Amino acid sequence: MPWQENPTSYRVWVSEIMLQQTQVSTVIPYYQKFMQAFADVEKLAAAETDQVLHLWTGLGYYARARNLHKAAQMLALENAGEFPTTLEGLIALPGIGRSTAGAILSLSLNQSVPILDGNVKRVLTRYHAISGRPGNKKLEEQLWTIATGHTPEKNAAEYTQAIMDLGATLCKRSRPLCELCPVNSGCEAREQNLQGQLPEKKTKKTLPVRQIVFAIIENSEGEVLLEKRPPQGIWGGLWGFPECDADEDLAGWLDSKRGYSTTLLQRDAVIRHTFSHFHLDITPVKLKLSGSSTTGEDKSTECWYKPDNQMKLGMAAPVKKLVDQLFSTQAGEI
Repeated sequence: MPWQENPTSYRVWVSEIMLQQTQVSTVIPYYQKFMQAFADVEKLAAAETDQVLHLWTGLGYYARARNLHKAAQMLALENAGEFPTTLEGLIALPGIGRSTAGAILSLSLNQSVPILDGNVKRVLTRYHAISGRPGNKKLEEQLWTIATGHTPEKNAAEYTQAIMDLGATLCKRSRPLCELCPVNSGCEAREQNLQGQLPEKKTKKTLPVRQIVFAIIENSEGEVLLEKRPPQGIWGGLWGFPECDADEDLAGWLDSKRGYSTTLLQRDAVIRHTFSHFHLDITPVKLKLSGSSTTGEDKSTECWYKPDNQMKLGMAAPVKKLVDQLFSTQAGEI
């Protein structure tokens, strides 16, 4: 893996944040581009938020990128760009929890500090045949105790990388390759034929559905209107289309709330985007701007966008997809 080459605290940190709830194959190209742009803490700290979010576009869970940027600025300002070398010092930074801090200390400094990411939890749960619902506090404490006991005093970096790789490649969520596992002789789940039942699955919940409309407004220059979202909340700090509730009168809403007079071009099929706690059904509506395309009073929160205008903006995945479709269609018409 690219982050295993020259595993400095910075490189390990960025990789661990990107790998949270994201597959390795997805992360690799994002990590490589990120490192090309921001080779160290100082470069990341000096970057504009839009530059950081632009390179994160499509990776999801954007609070990770905002916390990464904020932590880099804190390190540059308060610690001359140097990482803390203690668990407590790392956990004090935004977006760094106990497991991420442990990975940084273990993989980059060879300190004997345990980690407990998803792969490690799965390996330990099966190896010791531990039952219990994910998220249970007592189960979590038990796993931390076990993880601490397994972490060696010497060669901690090698052990940590090995157990992470074991979970990622052999002790997989489904169809674990037990016959190839180097520690299968001591695995209690294998002995009891419980590999398929452990770890226990989370109870699936029925997610609520929210419906919104994306107003895709195009001006006479072929540019599309984007707005910057508030820094907190869903897609915080990213750029997107003006949006309103599905039951709003869109033309009236744009006129009264945004001051834009438009004519309807077409209403496209609903797109479903799923978050961890709800489904978002998005109806893209294409409109043509009538009159001038000046933005509102605060130009830092509104812009007219076109790919060739060199603007580096962070966008949520469904916004980026619609923007790409729009401009690929325009290119095909020329």
